[in-house]
Amino acid sequence: MNNSVPLPGGFRASGVACGIKRDPAKLDLTLVVSDRPAAAAGVFTRNRVAAAPVRLSRTRVPSDQARAVVANSGNANACTGAAGLANARRMTDLVATGLGSPADAVLVCSTGVIGEPLPMARIELGIARALDSLSGEAGALERAARGIMTTDTVPKLVTRDAELDGTRIRVSGIAKGAAMIGPNMGTMLSFLLTDARIAAHELQGMLARAVERSFNCISVEGHTSTNDTVLALASGAAGAEALSGEAADRFAALLADACTELAQKIVRDAEGAKHFVTIDVVGMASEPDALRIAQTVAGSPLVKTAIYGADPNWGRFVSAAGYAGVPFDEMELRLWLNGTLLFERGAPVPFDARAVSERLRGERDVDLRLEFSLGTASCRWWTCDLTEEYVRLNADYHT
Repeated sequence: MNNSVPLPGGFRASGVACGIKRDPAKLDLTLVVSDRPAAAAGVFTRNRVAAAPVRLSRTRVPSDQARAVVANSGNANACTGAAGLANARRMTDLVATGLGSPADAVLVCSTGVIGEPLPMARIELGIARALDSLSGEAGALERAARGIMTTDTVPKLVTRDAELDGTRIRVSGIAKGAAMIGPNMGTMLSFLLTDARIAAHELQGMLARAVERSFNCISVEGHTSTNDTVLALASGAAGAEALSGEAADRFAALLADACTELAQKIVRDAEGAKHFVTIDVVGMASEPDALRIAQTVAGSPLVKTAIYGADPNWGRFVSAAGYAGVPFDEMELRLWLNGTLLFERGAPVPFDARAVSERLRGERDVDLRLEFSLGTASCRWWTCDLTEEYVRLNADYHT
């Protein structure tokens, strides 16, 4: 657990238990507040079945007047009809009243079981408690991270500091997610906070680009959820002028780096997973082609089970690339597993299968590299293996 991650200037946070989850001691409601109107941006699920909080929040970003994010865990408020949308709006109204702000300055997220109405009486009490317990101390962000956890085993936090145009700025973030992961995000939430000053429309572009190469490049089992949301808020409390030019580019890189670390933390915490897999696809004619092959290889149950079983079965990796729908000739492909060349120019190469297997079995991190001779485009994707524990957890999941 890392509870020392500091909040950027201008923010307070809290995480409380209000009885949504079966275990009454578990935190299940999170509130993050900017003490001044903040720039806000958001990226949301591409699932056509979008939860009520997604439908509401995406009408409120980008914005230069955001004040807060309220989120609950244990109940997704998805597929709940008009009542679900009214409940999501009620959550933002309660926070807005407590802060003395307009209701549309508050964003809302939910995560958990689909198809059940929110227990609004409990949530209303929880929001009041969360407002009362807001804090700018470092531990507050860790409690906020715990308040959005479902099957996560650890809270996920990150922080970055940099000096831009002579001003020290900070980016801190939290995320949740362990299954129903991507691509195009999964059943995951992430909130990125910064004290930098930046216009909302610029922040929206930066966040969208950051998400494309981080949260949209991870998968556990390929299930795109109904509630996926990544939000970024910039309070401007660092006191500098609005970022521009090289300073804005450096901030965008800082934001992308924070998103990448949080995305990797999600895969490392994937339900039941034993291996964290990095897939590099290089030498493609275009980036979309590279992404399509990486996503297909990452999503193959046979690839995942081969890695879990420490089986260097190169045929599974090569054939998955072959059905990705991207034109190539097998003579144009070379395949490495943990630095060992397994396949080249249409045929396997001699390798020590026992040594490769032992390394797979003994190390958590796995590197899979597919090298083509079609161009200069590349991508990196993160995934995990598929285990009996994953099946058990999801067969039993209903909170």
